[in-house]
Amino acid sequence: MSNTVKIKCINTGTCQLFPKGTTLTEIADSLRENGLLAMEPLAAKVNNRITSLNWEIYHPKNVEFIDIRDAAGMRVYVRTLTFLISAAVAELYPEGSFRLEHSVSNGYYCLIENGHPLTEQELDAIKKRTRELIEADLPIEYVEEETDILTEKFRQARRPDIVRLLSNYNHTYACYSKMGEHIDYYYGPLCASSRAVGLFDIIPLTDGGFLLQVPDTKDPSHLAPFVDQPKLLNAFKTFIHWNRINSLSNIGDLNLAVKQGRASHIINVSEALQEKKIAQMADEILSQTNKKKIILVAGPSSSGKTTFSKRLAVQLAASGAFPISLSLDDYFLEREQSPRDENGNYDYEALYALDLELFNNQLIDLLDGKAVKIPRYNFTTGHKEFSDDRTIQLNDDNILILEGIHALNPQLLPKIPARVQYKIYVSALTSISLDNHNHISTADNRLIRRMIRDAQYRSIPARETISRWPSVRAGEDKWIFPYQENADAVFNSALLYELSVLKQFAEPLLLSVPQTCPEYTEAWRLLCFLDYLQPIGGLQIPPTSLLREFVGGSSFNY
Repeated sequence: MSNTVKIKCINTGTCQLFPKGTTLTEIADSLRENGLLAMEPLAAKVNNRITSLNWEIYHPKNVEFIDIRDAAGMRVYVRTLTFLISAAVAELYPEGSFRLEHSVSNGYYCLIENGHPLTEQELDAIKKRTRELIEADLPIEYVEEETDILTEKFRQARRPDIVRLLSNYNHTYACYSKMGEHIDYYYGPLCASSRAVGLFDIIPLTDGGFLLQVPDTKDPSHLAPFVDQPKLLNAFKTFIHWNRINSLSNIGDLNLAVKQGRASHIINVSEALQEKKIAQMADEILSQTNKKKIILVAGPSSSGKTTFSKRLAVQLAASGAFPISLSLDDYFLEREQSPRDENGNYDYEALYALDLELFNNQLIDLLDGKAVKIPRYNFTTGHKEFSDDRTIQLNDDNILILEGIHALNPQLLPKIPARVQYKIYVSALTSISLDNHNHISTADNRLIRRMIRDAQYRSIPARETISRWPSVRAGEDKWIFPYQENADAVFNSALLYELSVLKQFAEPLLLSVPQTCPEYTEAWRLLCFLDYLQPIGGLQIPPTSLLREFVGGSSFNY
């Protein structure tokens, strides 16, 4: 029997034999010493599954080493930083509790609960100790343990959030991370050494929390620039506060509530909270001192803009207004006039793919009380079509609701007075975490929604949705996120319970992605994440729920 194993390195396109039991770190070092690998990897994709560099190889594998320029590599970097900060907090403030809440301002909003808001001096001490741990080049082990034994370890470590999470983890063994005596739990690997995450910063915030700054993926030698996003941060905080009042700060809490038969109550309250927020927006729009004629609704992919707009229209109608809805998608330029992206494809994500002159002129005519024939864009022919049954005219009781990804871009309506506009940013700002140190990305929430909708209504397989997602995110970074703070109001379309419902729709789709394709990396990661959730049956969801836009059964027409 051979004592060697063949490893195919995707980065170099070479195959080599290594002794059985060789770690991925040792393989990477060998390739770098021979001039075949330029990067210092953070982790590796082994047969398209993200794996710690501590992992030992005993069978033939395809291995692709990754660094921070890869989205999966950035997640490894952030997890490792979180691990080190939590180690520093545990050492300096053993009675304190560190929480990574969500991404905002090109970083991550964090809280340390220590009986009082931490002072800048205390935060400086945490930052200094974290840097000392990094410089010490300490090994971080990835250890597999029986789940029952591991649960007891975290009970003794006073981490009830992990204990509750693992109580719903139906596997005999689980993996945790260890550095000296410090242990923590993550649903993905960390770097093999503390030295791998040298670039970071901690910025104190006025509410006692802090922003964890991480490298810019476009230029990893520099930190991502701070972008002040108070409206977005406040939207997150509102729901975090509500979650804590109801003792539902993480998935372990939610799972327990579902097992106790409280799912219906959580669904009803979550839906009521959203409806209350929509009603408040309608009241503000119709207030006598601030009456608006044009409502602009923007948000990233799968944020639920369409259902939100329909529900807002219902609330406006209930107050005596008569809303008329228009989609910016009907104002695309003729296809042959459309701009192209760097690959030569038509770029429908760009603002200038819209016929801005026609759009503005029609809005001016509508505001002047004129009758206007609204186009409908035919995506098959690539041309706008006009018909008499699409003629509209505004009277004093009408309000226009304009929905589209560019609705908050100031260049969209240069000819329309700002005083008649009311701007709303809609996004799935996921406010619940797996546990104190594992947040749930809003992008993951939206990707799961989109994958389910694509499969149900567009016959697009999960693999294709995952493949398209990076280009969708790039378009959002360019055309949506820079303008989200222009909103008069932010609407969080994420529902506390929704991932427990989406789990049952998403898992079969993710399992259909072949392990041999690159998209399997994301599919496997999402499957691992969904594995922690206690499912909630979809029959309990009301027909007007925003979630129905993705899983079906809505009382609205789309």
